[in-house]
Amino acid sequence: MFDDAARVAGGALGTLAGLKREVEAMARQQFERLLAGLDLVTRDEFEAVKAMAAKAREEQDALAARLEALERERATKARRRRRKSDTPTAG
Repeated sequence: MFDDAARVAGGALGTLAGLKREVEAMARQQFERLLAGLDLVTRDEFEAVKAMAAKAREEQDALAARLEALERERATKARRRRRKSDTPTAG
């Protein structure tokens, strides 16, 4: 009688383990289907865009510094011209 109960319990455990695997497989399929429906990017795509953004930021910073230097140079030249025009000429 105990042997029969052990066999029944073993069979039930085997059935439950198989059921568990089946439920996990179905859940995995549903999850994969849900993810496929979303418009997600891969890690590689994300890293590529991140690198492009960093490069664009560096270029923008370099251009901003160059513009600032040109504006300083222009202001300096304008001040020099004003001083020249403000000085009375001997004559």
